Amino acid sequence: MRQVVLDTETTGLETERGHRVIEVGAVEIVDRKLTGNRLQLYIDPEREIDDAAFGVHGLDAAFLSDKPKFAEVADRLVEFVDGAEVIIHNAPFDLAFIDYEFSLLERDGVKSLQDICTVTDSMALARRKHPGQMVGLPALCRRYGVDDSARELHGALLDAEILADVYLKMTGGQTSLFGEEAASQDMGETEISRLPEDRPPVPVLRATPEELSNHETYLDALDAEADGGAVWRRPA
Repeated sequence: MRQVVLDTETTGLETERGHRVIEVGAVEIVDRKLTGNRLQLYIDPEREIDDAAFGVHGLDAAFLSDKPKFAEVADRLVEFVDGAEVIIHNAPFDLAFIDYEFSLLERDGVKSLQDICTVTDSMALARRKHPGQMVGLPALCRRYGVDDSARELHGALLDAEILADVYLKMTGGQTSLFGEEAASQDMGETEISRLPEDRPPVPVLRATPEELSNHETYLDALDAEADGGAVWRRPA
């Protein structure tokens, strides 16, 4: 399964006031492993940046003045996320800005990010897992032991990398069979141990009709609660 963790930085908070995207950062996860494939786009927003927004990300108009316009990098973004499950923290905010950028393009093509991928809101997921608790990225980093010490200012790529680590831990995925320490050790030569040929066959215990029915009921509940439904019912 291919997933993309994505974040944006913007000139302000409201698309209704013409605020624009100035950075897109995204990292790729395949089968719950970070691949090292990433995307970072700095974008000239063709407008001034609010002081409050500058205080968050530190990107100013002078730095962005020689960067490409969104229209020039839109295809790179589309190609990177096409067909993936895109994970965004507080997804409605980023989606509103990306979709606004698509709406400004004077050409046919993608009108919404969700036209080409599915979107999972990791903040909504965190709220379900930790009701009544703080679910901002710094709080989740503390909860799951993710190092965010490099995050003096917000940055789309940095935040996407941190969120990817948080998401993998929050969803309980195992990224290495033996762990990094064991994987890095030289296993050396091992003696092969063979089972006796006359060993009794391993019994196969099949689920009863009642157990199968209970399992389907449980999956129905997951379908109702989980974004995208129960993973066991997704096509392979």
